Amino acid sequence: MPYTAKHKQETRRRIVESAHQLFNRRGFADVSIDEIMARAGLTRGGFYNHFRAKEDLYAETLSAYAQRREDDNSGLPECGSETARLMVNRYVSRAHLDDLDASCPLMALPSDVAHAGAGARAAYEAVLETMVSFFEMNLQARDGLSPREQALALSATCVGAMVLARTIDNVDLENEICRAAARFACDAIGPDG
Repeated sequence: MPYTAKHKQETRRRIVESAHQLFNRRGFADVSIDEIMARAGLTRGGFYNHFRAKEDLYAETLSAYAQRREDDNSGLPECGSETARLMVNRYVSRAHLDDLDASCPLMALPSDVAHAGAGARAAYEAVLETMVSFFEMNLQARDGLSPREQALALSATCVGAMVLARTIDNVDLENEICRAAARFACDAIGPDG
């Protein structure tokens, strides 16, 4: 008896979640299809019922993350700069740094995506645009900078801080980077107005 559409959708979701966790921990190149499927409780042969290639799964993993962030952010009130500061403090935090399985692919996968194909790069860009859009809708033009310009700078600051913190082994320096970047970004947001 063939599987239902719901079963197929749930299986695909499990594969994507498994891939997200493994890619975050080890990167694209160091994760095999066999490992992804085993973590999802499936066999390799089932992979090709859902994806043509590992690169397609990679792109979908990034797209799924962007969609989850949009869904998560839709519950937040649009309160201006206070909401932007809340986003900064959530993103540039010890908890986010330590959560390897669920962390943002912007900080977990930048070098992998730089060498990936067009699909993965477009999906990565969509994750970035989700972050930028969230900041942008909560900021007003100030100091000669448009909300988009501020949002791009805040996104770069947040992601850059987390990439640096994640690549070193000195916990004190990791914490110092996170605190400094969060403070700098929150100061750059300015007061509500």
